[in-house]
Amino acid sequence: MDPTNEEKLLLTQITELAERSLHEQQPLWTDFLDPSQLEQVKAVLAWNNGVRFRVFGGYSKAERQRLVVYPDYYIAEAIEPALGYLQIVSNSPEELTHRDFLGSILALGLKREKIGDLLVTGSVCQVILVPELVPFILSHLERVGNSRVKTAEIEPEQLNLPDIREKEIRTTVASLRLDALAALGFGESRTKMAREIRAERLKVNWKPVKNPDQLVSPGDVISMRGRGRVVFREQTGTSKKGRLGVVLVRQL
Repeated sequence: MDPTNEEKLLLTQITELAERSLHEQQPLWTDFLDPSQLEQVKAVLAWNNGVRFRVFGGYSKAERQRLVVYPDYYIAEAIEPALGYLQIVSNSPEELTHRDFLGSILALGLKREKIGDLLVTGSVCQVILVPELVPFILSHLERVGNSRVKTAEIEPEQLNLPDIREKEIRTTVASLRLDALAALGFGESRTKMAREIRAERLKVNWKPVKNPDQLVSPGDVISMRGRGRVVFREQTGTSKKGRLGVVLVRQL
């Protein structure tokens, strides 16, 4: 089947993006692409020498994702996902749908390709989008349908992800230090986890931390970029040797 005009335009734009990335020697981003578009784009980039690519959608099962093209000598780990995150809360007595929220967002004059997945749970909608639109929507989105809404920027770790898998970990620790619990929760050595914390790659309750010896409490959420989150569910007591019993829940 011959490609449509829209498909030809997309593939031309991707080729030009790859050429620009090489010329400017920096990563360049597409807008959000659907799964079909992503497959076409990946096929084209496979033939472009000198560039590589990665995709980011905000979570592992995201349907709509942005693709970043970068020179093959560029350090991939240095690329931060160019994504923004919003939460919209409605006071509607009736349950709103994905269509309701998306329609109200697009009614502000925005293009669909600037918006990624919408995660709707009851009266709450979490939106993944290009980061430059976050301030605009915060200022202009006041209603969804006939209901008033409140909008707020959130962290990616606060997303209410569908079909989250959980792994419960019951163990003991010498203390409730962050590096100790994070190491157990994410399955890493304590030494490596301390390095990750000092590099500010972890957050506790959505706030960056950098002290490995920070104490955590039951109910705290430890998140790590690209690795999900660990909930310190409860402390179960003290053993005869003075070790503290803990229950952690790893959310994947």
